[in-house]
Amino acid sequence: MAAHDLDAVEVRVVGCLLEKQVTTPDAYPLTLNALVSACNQSSNRAPVLALETREVETALVRLKERGLVRYVHPSHGSRSEKYRHVVDEILGLDGPARAVVCLLALRGPQTPGELRGRSDRLHPFESTEAVQAVLERLAEVDPALVVRLPRHLGQKELRWAHVLTGEPLEVGDDAAPGAPSQPRQDRLAELEARMSALEETVARLARSGR
Repeated sequence: MAAHDLDAVEVRVVGCLLEKQVTTPDAYPLTLNALVSACNQSSNRAPVLALETREVETALVRLKERGLVRYVHPSHGSRSEKYRHVVDEILGLDGPARAVVCLLALRGPQTPGELRGRSDRLHPFESTEAVQAVLERLAEVDPALVVRLPRHLGQKELRWAHVLTGEPLEVGDDAAPGAPSQPRQDRLAELEARMSALEETVARLARSGR
Protein backbone atom coordinates (compact mmCIF):
# COMPACT_ATOMS: atom_id res chain seq x y z
CA MET A 1 0.00 0.00 0.00
CA ALA A 2 1.21 3.50 -0.84
CA ALA A 3 1.09 4.62 2.79
CA HIS A 4 3.49 1.95 4.03
CA ASP A 5 6.69 3.04 2.30
CA LEU A 6 6.97 6.68 3.33
CA ASP A 7 10.15 8.33 4.51
CA ALA A 8 10.48 10.42 7.66
CA VAL A 9 9.80 13.74 5.91
CA GLU A 10 6.72 12.38 4.17
CA VAL A 11 5.40 11.08 7.50
CA ARG A 12 5.93 14.51 9.08
CA VAL A 13 4.06 16.19 6.21
CA VAL A 14 1.17 13.74 6.48
CA GLY A 15 1.02 14.20 10.24
CA CYS A 16 0.94 17.98 9.94
CA LEU A 17 -1.84 17.93 7.35
CA LEU A 18 -3.87 15.57 9.53
CA GLU A 19 -3.32 17.82 12.54
CA LYS A 20 -3.99 21.20 10.96
CA GLN A 21 -7.16 20.01 9.24
CA VAL A 22 -8.68 19.63 12.70
CA THR A 23 -6.87 22.23 14.84
CA THR A 24 -6.81 25.15 12.34
CA PRO A 25 -9.64 24.45 9.90
CA ASP A 26 -9.84 28.10 8.79
CA ALA A 27 -6.27 27.91 7.47
CA TYR A 28 -6.68 24.49 5.85
CA PRO A 29 -5.72 23.44 3.16
CA LEU A 30 -2.21 24.69 3.91
CA THR A 31 0.08 26.84 1.84
CA LEU A 32 3.64 25.61 1.39
CA ASN A 33 4.98 28.16 3.88
CA ALA A 34 2.38 27.17 6.47
CA LEU A 35 3.19 23.50 5.98
CA VAL A 36 6.95 24.07 6.38
CA SER A 37 6.26 25.98 9.60
CA ALA A 38 4.05 23.15 10.85
CA CYS A 39 6.71 20.57 10.05
CA ASN A 40 9.33 22.55 11.97
CA GLN A 41 7.25 23.34 15.06
CA SER A 42 9.15 22.96 18.32
CA SER A 43 6.01 21.95 20.23
CA ASN A 44 4.15 18.66 19.85
CA ARG A 45 6.89 17.21 17.64
CA ALA A 46 9.44 14.46 18.22
CA PRO A 47 12.00 14.81 16.92
CA VAL A 48 12.04 18.56 16.23
CA LEU A 49 13.11 19.07 12.62
CA ALA A 50 14.53 21.93 10.58
CA LEU A 51 13.28 21.08 7.11
CA GLU A 52 13.94 23.31 4.13
CA THR A 53 11.20 24.33 1.72
CA ARG A 54 12.60 22.14 -1.06
CA GLU A 55 12.50 19.07 1.20
CA VAL A 56 8.82 19.61 1.94
CA GLU A 57 8.10 20.28 -1.74
CA THR A 58 9.80 17.01 -2.71
CA ALA A 59 7.79 15.14 -0.09
CA LEU A 60 4.56 16.67 -1.41
CA VAL A 61 5.35 15.54 -4.95
CA ARG A 62 5.94 11.97 -3.79
CA LEU A 63 2.82 11.98 -1.62
CA LYS A 64 0.76 13.25 -4.56
CA GLU A 65 2.15 10.43 -6.72
CA ARG A 66 1.03 7.95 -4.02
CA GLY A 67 -2.45 9.47 -4.01
CA LEU A 68 -2.22 10.64 -0.39
CA VAL A 69 -2.06 14.42 -1.02
CA ARG A 70 -3.89 16.67 -3.45
CA TYR A 71 -3.02 20.13 -4.67
CA VAL A 72 -5.58 22.91 -4.40
CA HIS A 73 -4.91 25.38 -7.18
CA PRO A 74 -5.17 29.11 -6.46
CA SER A 75 -8.68 30.48 -6.70
CA HIS A 76 -9.72 34.02 -7.56
CA GLY A 77 -7.94 36.42 -5.21
CA SER A 78 -5.47 33.79 -4.04
CA ARG A 79 -1.89 33.57 -5.26
CA SER A 80 -0.65 30.48 -3.44
CA GLU A 81 -1.19 26.83 -4.21
CA LYS A 82 -2.40 24.86 -1.20
CA TYR A 83 -2.21 21.24 -0.11
CA ARG A 84 -4.59 18.82 1.57
CA HIS A 85 -4.40 15.14 2.47
CA VAL A 86 -6.77 12.30 1.59
CA VAL A 87 -5.09 9.84 3.97
CA ASP A 88 -8.30 9.11 5.84
CA GLU A 89 -10.08 8.30 2.58
CA ILE A 90 -7.30 6.03 1.33
CA LEU A 91 -6.81 4.20 4.63
CA GLY A 92 -10.42 4.27 5.79
CA LEU A 93 -9.73 6.20 8.99
CA ASP A 94 -12.53 7.52 11.18
CA GLY A 95 -12.05 10.38 13.64
CA PRO A 96 -10.50 8.36 16.51
CA ALA A 97 -8.18 6.42 14.19
CA ARG A 98 -7.14 9.59 12.39
CA ALA A 99 -6.19 11.19 15.72
CA VAL A 100 -4.09 8.21 16.79
CA VAL A 101 -2.25 7.96 13.46
CA CYS A 102 -1.65 11.73 13.51
CA LEU A 103 -0.12 11.68 17.00
CA LEU A 104 2.10 8.70 16.25
CA ALA A 105 3.26 10.34 13.02
CA LEU A 106 4.14 13.61 14.77
CA ARG A 107 5.52 12.38 18.10
CA GLY A 108 6.76 8.84 17.57
CA PRO A 109 6.03 5.79 19.75
CA GLN A 110 3.68 6.44 22.69
CA THR A 111 1.66 4.59 25.28
CA PRO A 112 -2.15 4.59 25.16
CA GLY A 113 -2.16 6.91 28.17
CA GLU A 114 0.15 9.39 26.45
CA LEU A 115 -1.98 9.31 23.32
CA ARG A 116 -5.13 10.02 25.30
CA GLY A 117 -3.49 12.92 27.14
CA ARG A 118 -2.35 14.51 23.88
CA SER A 119 -5.45 13.94 21.78
CA ASP A 120 -7.90 16.53 23.13
CA ARG A 121 -7.62 18.89 20.16
CA LEU A 122 -7.87 16.04 17.67
CA HIS A 123 -10.41 13.72 19.27
CA PRO A 124 -11.55 13.55 22.91
CA PHE A 125 -11.20 9.93 24.03
CA GLU A 126 -13.31 8.98 27.03
CA SER A 127 -10.72 6.58 28.44
CA THR A 128 -7.35 4.97 27.88
CA GLU A 129 -9.23 1.78 27.06
CA ALA A 130 -10.89 3.59 24.16
CA VAL A 131 -7.45 4.49 22.80
CA GLN A 132 -6.31 0.91 23.28
CA ALA A 133 -9.29 -0.33 21.28
CA VAL A 134 -8.41 1.99 18.37
CA LEU A 135 -4.77 0.85 18.44
CA GLU A 136 -5.79 -2.79 18.34
CA ARG A 137 -8.14 -2.10 15.45
CA LEU A 138 -5.37 -0.35 13.50
CA ALA A 139 -3.03 -3.24 14.23
CA GLU A 140 -5.51 -5.78 12.84
CA VAL A 141 -6.08 -4.20 9.43
CA ASP A 142 -4.16 -5.69 6.51
CA PRO A 143 -1.56 -4.33 6.21
CA ALA A 144 -1.34 -3.05 9.78
CA LEU A 145 -0.99 0.67 10.41
CA VAL A 146 0.44 0.40 13.94
CA VAL A 147 2.42 -2.13 15.96
CA ARG A 148 2.95 -2.73 19.64
CA LEU A 149 6.62 -2.37 20.58
CA PRO A 150 8.48 -4.77 22.89
CA ARG A 151 8.58 -3.66 26.50
CA HIS A 152 11.84 -1.94 27.47
CA LEU A 153 13.58 -2.32 30.80
CA GLY A 154 11.84 -0.26 33.46
CA GLN A 155 8.73 0.41 31.37
CA LYS A 156 5.32 -0.21 32.91
CA GLU A 157 3.22 0.50 29.83
CA LEU A 158 3.72 -0.80 26.32
CA ARG A 159 4.27 1.75 23.57
CA TRP A 160 2.76 1.70 20.10
CA ALA A 161 4.25 3.01 16.84
CA HIS A 162 3.02 3.66 13.31
CA VAL A 163 4.39 1.61 10.43
CA LEU A 164 3.89 4.17 7.69
CA THR A 165 7.59 3.79 6.88
CA GLY A 166 7.31 0.02 6.69
CA GLU A 167 8.81 -0.47 10.15
CA PRO A 168 8.42 1.36 13.47
CA LEU A 169 10.75 4.29 14.10
CA GLU A 170 12.15 4.30 17.63
CA VAL A 171 11.81 8.01 18.29
CA GLY A 172 10.61 9.45 21.58
CA ASP A 173 10.19 12.81 23.26
CA ASP A 174 13.36 12.26 25.31
CA ALA A 175 15.54 11.28 22.39
CA ALA A 176 18.65 13.43 22.13
CA PRO A 177 20.89 13.81 19.07
CA GLY A 178 23.73 11.35 19.27
CA ALA A 179 22.21 9.43 22.18
CA PRO A 180 22.25 5.62 22.00
CA SER A 181 19.00 4.13 20.75
CA GLN A 182 16.77 2.45 23.29
CA PRO A 183 17.39 -1.07 21.90
CA ARG A 184 21.13 -0.49 22.25
CA GLN A 185 20.67 0.76 25.81
CA ASP A 186 18.66 -2.36 26.60
CA ARG A 187 21.36 -4.64 25.21
CA LEU A 188 24.03 -2.86 27.26
CA ALA A 189 21.94 -3.17 30.41
CA GLU A 190 21.41 -6.87 29.73
CA LEU A 191 25.14 -7.44 29.21
CA GLU A 192 25.96 -5.58 32.41
CA ALA A 193 23.47 -7.71 34.34
CA ARG A 194 24.93 -10.91 32.91
CA MET A 195 28.48 -9.80 33.72
CA SER A 196 27.43 -8.99 37.28
CA ALA A 197 25.81 -12.41 37.67
CA LEU A 198 28.91 -14.10 36.24
CA GLU A 199 31.18 -12.23 38.66
CA GLU A 200 29.00 -13.30 41.59
CA THR A 201 29.15 -16.93 40.42
CA VAL A 202 32.96 -16.83 40.12
CA ALA A 203 33.26 -15.24 43.56
CA ARG A 204 30.97 -17.89 45.09
CA LEU A 205 32.95 -20.70 43.50
CA ALA A 206 36.18 -19.17 44.71
CA ARG A 207 34.85 -19.00 48.28
CA SER A 208 33.57 -22.58 48.23
CA GLY A 209 36.93 -23.84 46.97
CA ARG A 210 38.92 -22.41 49.89
